[in-house]
Amino acid sequence: MKTGILGIVAASCLAANSHAAEAEDWNVKAQATYIWQAKPAFNSPYSGPHSLTGDRAKSYSLTGTAALGWRAGANTELYLDPEVAQGVPFSDLLGLAGFTNGELARTSGPKLTLYRARLFVRHVIGLSDEQEDVESSMNQLGGRYAKQRVVLTAGNLSVLDVFDANAYSHDPRTQFMNWTLMTHGAYDYAADARGYTWGFAVEYRGDGWAARGGRFLQPREPNQLQLDTRIGQHFGEQFEVERQYNLSDQQPGVARLLAFRNRAVMSRYDDALALAAATSTVPDISAVRTGEQTKFGVGVNVDQQLSHSTGVFARAMWADGHTETYAFTEADRSLSGGVTFNGAAWGRTADALGLALGQNMLSSGHREVLALGGLTFFLGDGRLNYRPERIVEMYYSMSPIKQISLSLDLQRIANPGYNADRGPASFIAIRLHFET
Repeated sequence: MKTGILGIVAASCLAANSHAAEAEDWNVKAQATYIWQAKPAFNSPYSGPHSLTGDRAKSYSLTGTAALGWRAGANTELYLDPEVAQGVPFSDLLGLAGFTNGELARTSGPKLTLYRARLFVRHVIGLSDEQEDVESSMNQLGGRYAKQRVVLTAGNLSVLDVFDANAYSHDPRTQFMNWTLMTHGAYDYAADARGYTWGFAVEYRGDGWAARGGRFLQPREPNQLQLDTRIGQHFGEQFEVERQYNLSDQQPGVARLLAFRNRAVMSRYDDALALAAATSTVPDISAVRTGEQTKFGVGVNVDQQLSHSTGVFARAMWADGHTETYAFTEADRSLSGGVTFNGAAWGRTADALGLALGQNMLSSGHREVLALGGLTFFLGDGRLNYRPERIVEMYYSMSPIKQISLSLDLQRIANPGYNADRGPASFIAIRLHFET
């Protein structure tokens, strides 16, 4: 998806004109994305069980999604997304926080797998007579909505469908691919191993402001497919406030403040370190995953149009870093920012160029576990010369046919896995995307 499900209602709104959007009773949309990546060999004086391999390697992912929408009532919509995926990641998806392909979370190996990605209902409660048009798109029926409204969403979906939208950096199928750029690297949002979950969200939108909150199921164990259905006991909660504005020259921008709180049976790094000291062993986070813990974080997210062909974005998030990563990637602090250019600036309106920087950081307890030879879910070089993991990504996308885009993507990651003794690592990718 190019934007969040609830965000589509805002991002797709058209300026008032004499032709109202046609109200759809149903729609069928589809996407398919193939990403091929190659990694040259890089400096690797040592490695551990959870290291990114220093040897040359290749990776790929393939996903295909059908998005089926049906208007069940005047203000109620039902959506179903069956999805297929397959792929082979670098190093079994180990050794990085900023993984280089946001589609790889959905893949389960070289065998094509069919599963249900989304099954959710959306109900809109209009609070004003003034309306705005919404275009038809994936998981969005075309029609008209009250400008001031409450939107209720419940079912099987991704937390990122609703929260942390960004016009320039949100969709690895068409924009930046790195995990640190498609959302906050430190946003440990509730999800199964494919990035989906069950839950509900409530949003209010009107007068340039929006506020949304939601609660979603956590996996039973870190980064696994099976979800814990005890949503009253174990959950991921988030709350977001959004402000839309215009600069003095009428260039639109959006600022968002996001907070999350997770409750689950999680390991604490300090507990693993204390046990290791008492037993003269290597820290083992799985040995102390015995009690319910709470994790929280807060972040800001801004996207700003500078001209008809240029936009910029920035994100920053701080998470408490006391507990293990539970459902996303291993970062306790994260920063990112970048710029995108529409090809209209050089006479190719269907093209796009993007350049972004990202940085991930670890809490003191997290890095000490790794430095003493411990393994976390994604990381473990056997020892650690800690430095923040730094990411540069650039892509160029062209669209030879309206529904198809072809992209070349380059990434370079300094201190992969937060280890200054290894890397930097470079990645080149070709991405083919179809959407209708």
